Amino acid sequence: MFTVILVVLLIIVLVPPLAFFGYMFALSKKPKHSIIRSHPFLGWVRYLLEKLGPEFRQYWFDNDTEGKPFSRADFVGLVYAAKYRTDLISFGGRRDYEKPGYYLSNAMFPKLTTELRVDNEVVRPGRKYVITNEGLFTRQEKIVDEQVKPWLLAEEDAIVVGGGRREPWRLKGMFGASATSFGAVGEHYIQSTGSGARMAGGSWINTGEGGVADVHVDTKADIVAQIGPGLFGYRDHEGKFSIAAFKEKAAIPNIKAFELKFHQGAKIRGGHLEGAKVTAPVAKARLVPIGKTVNSPNRFEFLTNPEEALRFIRTLQDEGGKPVGVKIVVGDPKRLEPFFLAMLALDIYPDFITVDGSEGGSGATFKAMADGMGLPLFAGLLILDDAARKFGVRDRIKLFASGKLITPDKVAVALALGADAVNSARGFMMANGCIMAMQCHTGKCPTGITTTDDKFQEALVPEEKQWRVMNYILQMREGLFSLAAACGLNSPCELRREHVVFTNESGQSTRIVDLFPYPETVS
Repeated sequence: MFTVILVVLLIIVLVPPLAFFGYMFALSKKPKHSIIRSHPFLGWVRYLLEKLGPEFRQYWFDNDTEGKPFSRADFVGLVYAAKYRTDLISFGGRRDYEKPGYYLSNAMFPKLTTELRVDNEVVRPGRKYVITNEGLFTRQEKIVDEQVKPWLLAEEDAIVVGGGRREPWRLKGMFGASATSFGAVGEHYIQSTGSGARMAGGSWINTGEGGVADVHVDTKADIVAQIGPGLFGYRDHEGKFSIAAFKEKAAIPNIKAFELKFHQGAKIRGGHLEGAKVTAPVAKARLVPIGKTVNSPNRFEFLTNPEEALRFIRTLQDEGGKPVGVKIVVGDPKRLEPFFLAMLALDIYPDFITVDGSEGGSGATFKAMADGMGLPLFAGLLILDDAARKFGVRDRIKLFASGKLITPDKVAVALALGADAVNSARGFMMANGCIMAMQCHTGKCPTGITTTDDKFQEALVPEEKQWRVMNYILQMREGLFSLAAACGLNSPCELRREHVVFTNESGQSTRIVDLFPYPETVS
């Protein structure tokens, strides 16, 4: 009896591992990977470690300020702003002060909070988490309902986009959600982000080039409806631009403006969406077949020069009655000049220009384009602001900035360098729970953001995440007003180049206005 039991135990203990290793050995002989063919078992271990490497680096081995595209410190700071509505830290900043960078210049006598020009008259219902116990493996929290200040711009500082249109867009906030297309992100993300922006007030969401979906409109948020070269949502059955489809969108009350996507920092060569992500709702919004991979060209087929582009903008302004702008990536100053010269010659002006930095990118992107094409945001923003001033049209055009602007200090620098308002895509993704898993292109996002799969979307509960989005917006705006006060200003609207200093690798500090003086207007 004992012998039988011993034999059975040996079979149970030995046979499964032997079968497993035998299977792996047989699999290794298939001509797919040279290391695995030469070293079957160590090769599989190497593959496993390679697969887990990004997660180990993110959580264990990367310095808190080293991670790309966002450091662990930036990520945690954003999560605390969205979840707990706080940006308090301990033991000082973690920035590497020996590296070159931009710094805000504080005033000798800053403004008191009571001296700020801010609209906090009407408080709003809010909700945040409070940590009750921090354990080794768990964190115990409770949800607290409270009344919160909105930190809106005062009436006299409100940003008016398209003042000459039948329906101008009036903004009392300076921070909103950048373009993220339906299909690249799912319904749950749009619902939570749109609802959070609406609850915060003074904010907005940009549809991205994927067209206006029902879920966008249902959030009741202010919407910037983007029109990309693929004309998704604005095309007829032959794939040509449909003015009827455009006018149908322009009639929707909470669509406040339209944006023509000429370029995007991460995808200057055109967008891409895998067929697996093209569900029935996505196909309806984009006016494309279900399940078919869709690509957009890198240019509107019918716009080949500045004059054609501006005349098309005027058509949309007249037909829709709402502001129309363009989204661009800046290459160099000379390439911008024909566009501005054409504005003056035709007396046609976009209502706003969104400048996207080459560091931009919401979800899936092309590495060759993301790493090497176009200028980073701050450089491009300075060039664009200079061009608008040089040609005397700065007061006609609002500038939106986009590109890794997820913290109040970086947003404040962008405002000082010329932006009227700021967009963020990945900031709002992280406010919704993104953990930077780098799975955006797969459709299997573990936090339910960059996916249209119902199973994966279950991870994102809009009714909960909408409060985090609201908190993120409010914390951003409060931070901007605090930074403005420290600079001696009444409002973030007053930030200018003289309020930013650049310190180089040698420790020499120069005001941006001295490095890049405001240009004189050409006659």
